Amino acid sequence: MNEDLIYTIVRRADWVQAERSGQYDGSADDRRDGFLHFSSPAQVVESCARHRAGEDDLLLVAVPAAALGAALKWEPSRGGALFPHLYAPLPTDKVAWVLPLPLGADGRHVFPAAFQEGKGS
Repeated sequence: MNEDLIYTIVRRADWVQAERSGQYDGSADDRRDGFLHFSSPAQVVESCARHRAGEDDLLLVAVPAAALGAALKWEPSRGGALFPHLYAPLPTDKVAWVLPLPLGADGRHVFPAAFQEGKGS
C-alpha cells in the first residue's frame, strides 16, 4: 500500500453511476457537507465502522492524494485529527483501485488483503 493513498467508502450503485459519468459526486452526506469525505490509511477502518456499520454492498476506493490537487484539504474532525476532504467531484480516472468491502460473520466490514498487507507501512 502506498502511504500517499487516501480512501473513501462508496455504495456500489453510486460507483456504477460514477463510472458511467466519469466522476463521483459523493453520497448524500458528502453533498450535505459540501465535500467528499476521505480517510487516511490509519483512519478508514474506524470511519467505516462508525459511519457505515452493517451496510452491505460497499466499495473501498483508493486514490493517490497528490492526484487531487488543491481541491483536497486536510481539516480537523473528531478529536482534532486531520481528515482529507475533497472540495470537488472525484474523477474516476484518478482512482488507483476499487475493491469490495463485504460484511464478515461478525457484521463488521472485511478489508481487502491489498489494504491489510500494507497498513501502517
